[in-house]
Amino acid sequence: MIRIDAGVGGACDPPRMADIRLRPWSESDIDLLHAANTPAMTAHLNGPETEDEIVERHARYLRLTATGEARMFVIEDEAGTALGSIGHWHVVWREEAALETGWFVRPESQGRGVASAALALLIEDARAHREGRRFLTAFPGVENPASNGVCRRNGFILAGTFTEDFRGAELTVNEWALDLTTQNGVSSPGTPVP
Repeated sequence: MIRIDAGVGGACDPPRMADIRLRPWSESDIDLLHAANTPAMTAHLNGPETEDEIVERHARYLRLTATGEARMFVIEDEAGTALGSIGHWHVVWREEAALETGWFVRPESQGRGVASAALALLIEDARAHREGRRFLTAFPGVENPASNGVCRRNGFILAGTFTEDFRGAELTVNEWALDLTTQNGVSSPGTPVP
């Protein structure tokens, strides 16, 4: 279990989580995928998945975690309540082995810093399990200000934008990258992001 204890917040800080932790994804976590499969929660992903797609996603999380190709987690509060999900998995990005991350936070927990705190924990995990991969990447939709803000707050660098086919429709995403070989995620001067 990976854990972060939040510090004391200021008067202008959003409501904070006293304790956020990442628990490895398990067989019993499929209900969390169902809870996130609403039109509102998937608005930036071209809409909900079918039941078969949810079952396949759950099986993929378990399979890739078992083979070491991914590390998928449930975001929990101090009481063990599931607030969302986050993970990282092996990809090739700009012809280089990398990690990609993605996440969701349930509506009742949004706007409280949960995604940012979870991503901070995930970055620590990605550094510990990068297996020579330099970059952690994220691809939120350009029209998803919350997820783009989470990337920015966690030190990712905006590396570009592209459009791809996703769930049967075009989706334009921002390419964010974090250099896992540096403590602050920023590469040395003159070391370009590919």
